[in-house]
Amino acid sequence: MSSEIILIIIGAILVLIAIVDSITIRGASLDLIDIKIKIPLGLLGLLLIFYGAYAYGGANMPGQIEKPVLGSKRQIEYPVKSVQIISPVENDSVKCRILTYGVYPESHEKDIWVLVKPSDSLYYPQSDHTNTSHKRNGEWQVITRFGGDKGEKYDIIVYEADSNASQFFSATIQQWNEMRSFPGLELDEIPAGALEVDRISIYLLENCRGVY
Repeated sequence: MSSEIILIIIGAILVLIAIVDSITIRGASLDLIDIKIKIPLGLLGLLLIFYGAYAYGGANMPGQIEKPVLGSKRQIEYPVKSVQIISPVENDSVKCRILTYGVYPESHEKDIWVLVKPSDSLYYPQSDHTNTSHKRNGEWQVITRFGGDKGEKYDIIVYEADSNASQFFSATIQQWNEMRSFPGLELDEIPAGALEVDRISIYLLENCRGVY
């Protein structure tokens, strides 16, 4: 349960206590709480409800329409025999938010995930609002975000994942979003059902600290 939901519940309880204590039944009310405490208690409850609802809405509403930058693109070799990155290209310099995309064979049925590995050697799953990379007609894509320093080297790593690995990545992203903290994954935390299929290195064209 997220902290926003907890604030809403606490606020509702405080408001309910203030209301119930003031309800008149047969000409009498409980009046267990002094009026000087009861009113601030109710107001505090309302503030917690409004703040919790606002914070929850901000954290869970669909993001704004993004216009990621398209990087350099390499030629596609047909027939496509494996999942591979088409853009960006090896040793490319990229902005803080780009569209990473590629191709996959017709027979490919597993989910495709992009993870980035900055200089801290931790792994960060990337996702749109659907989590997994979008697949259609032999092409896949996902918005990829970076948060490092100008010139920092990043590995962009593509995994094909079975259902268990895909569920793990989705749950990890959800948990990080709820915590508002993105600690990264150690290599041994990546599930066995995720198989690395392609990898390139890129460098940041600008300072991306605190951008996302």
